[in-house]
Amino acid sequence: MDQLKDKVAIVTGGGSGFGEGIVRLFAKEGAKVVIADINEQAASRVASSIGSSALAMKTDVTSRADIDKLVAATLENFGSVDIVVNNAAITHKNQPMLDVDEAMFDRVFNTNVKSIYLMTQATVPVMRKQGKGVILNIGSTAGIRPRPGLSWYNASKGAVNVLSKSMAVELAPENIRVNSICPVMGVTGMFELFMGLPDTPENRAKFQSTIPMGRFCQPSDVAAAALYLASDAAEFITGVELPVDGGRTI
Repeated sequence: MDQLKDKVAIVTGGGSGFGEGIVRLFAKEGAKVVIADINEQAASRVASSIGSSALAMKTDVTSRADIDKLVAATLENFGSVDIVVNNAAITHKNQPMLDVDEAMFDRVFNTNVKSIYLMTQATVPVMRKQGKGVILNIGSTAGIRPRPGLSWYNASKGAVNVLSKSMAVELAPENIRVNSICPVMGVTGMFELFMGLPDTPENRAKFQSTIPMGRFCQPSDVAAAALYLASDAAEFITGVELPVDGGRTI
């Protein structure tokens, strides 16, 4: 199957977790993928396992210079930017809201929200020139049905979810679609921080019990949703806030 044949996709945070799942499925479906990750080793590992249709770029998504370099390299190597997946994100540890210091607050908002501002500045002009494009922002169930202890992270993901709808309505006349995918927590690098507790079977069971379908989100779940929304099958779908959550937000 080649649902993304001849498409070029940038995936931030593509070296691990949900991002890696998206990269691998997009490549399998015929896309050329640019893996942007602050962890150069992780990005290179994923790129080398895919081959010549993948490019690894060490990228700090909070840096305008890095984003500009990323987009320039994508155009130079592959000739277009058809799909952007804004997936890179961080969280503070699950804790009382007053215990999160200002530096951590700034890191969360710069990584989760400002990064989308910077990427939009760099890629929307390219998409306008092409006459089409797809932007997928990885939001979170945290922005729909927040858990206590993650207040500032929840706020950043609420911003991502609303921003996606606002971008969608503004860019729709130019054939640029914008959607938000909202996963429930998964066993990725941020898992222990989300729980704010040691990763024990008992603590996992406590959080898993809040998800009606009885398991955590997997990279393949998010990748499948991203594939549909990025593909031409979803050509009339924009401004959607799609929970991938086993019923958590109901």
